[in-house]
Amino acid sequence: MSDTAVSAAATVINGKAFAQGLRGRVGSAVEVLKRDHGLTPGLAVVLVGEDPASQVYVRSKGKQTVEAGMNSYEHRLPETTSQDALLAKVAELNADPAVHGILVQLPLPAQIDAQTVIAAIDPNKDVDGFHVINAGRLMTGATGAAAPLVPCTPLGCLMLLKHHLGNLSGLDAVVVGRSNIVGKPMGQLLLAESCTVTTAHSRTRDLPAVCRRADILVAAVGRPEMIRGDWVKPGATVIDVGINRIDAGGGKTRLVGDVAYDEAAAVAGAITPVPGGVGPMTIACLLANTVTAACRAQGLTPPDLNAG
Repeated sequence: MSDTAVSAAATVINGKAFAQGLRGRVGSAVEVLKRDHGLTPGLAVVLVGEDPASQVYVRSKGKQTVEAGMNSYEHRLPETTSQDALLAKVAELNADPAVHGILVQLPLPAQIDAQTVIAAIDPNKDVDGFHVINAGRLMTGATGAAAPLVPCTPLGCLMLLKHHLGNLSGLDAVVVGRSNIVGKPMGQLLLAESCTVTTAHSRTRDLPAVCRRADILVAAVGRPEMIRGDWVKPGATVIDVGINRIDAGGGKTRLVGDVAYDEAAAVAGAITPVPGGVGPMTIACLLANTVTAACRAQGLTPPDLNAG
């Protein structure tokens, strides 16, 4: 499959194909680290409880980690695990030199405060990019050894945008959604690319008009098909982060994004589909972050894995 396909109007940005290429580049980088430095990056994933979606996601992460030539460490803890017990596990992983990346799968059971757990992860092993120190590094534009580990989903969005558009400087970008996981870091990444960035949300006045001025429109609100076709500027690039399961009739369901795809594709210049757009990029960027963390732990310059 080529990295783009064409619909009636918009170019369809094929995240699945780009993610496959990124995983290949990660695998090549891991081979070099093993051969030249005796270094095998290691990713530890901690899953608390029996959430079915989380179990599927953790299995996929483990499989792709191993396929990339890295070490995968899975720690499955019971639903009844206390916060102190989970914090002890995080401390153990922080101290383990074979572990370069730590990810505690969310959501966590009610008795555990997610922010407390995230704050306990060594920021240099925080491959989810959620630690307040990584958020601060992203906000201040830190570079070099102090550069942040960036949240995987917005990092994947940025890779797709740069691959499709090239230089983003001067473009008008609107991010719909202000979560710490996607919306806020997405805005910071676009600012760093010299875009003019608006963060829109549930209190934004005349949201359709705000969206309509965007050269780049990123939808990350978790509301199925909220962004309509007449909200999209003709020729804009639309990145749909949403993954929503809706009723398809006959007792079946289907996945849709936060954008009304057919309507938007008739207007936009390019658009990511759901599924097959942003989704596959998240785990691929997690692997890339793990390689970056492993290199920094050994004082090595991380490889450039962005190239398409």
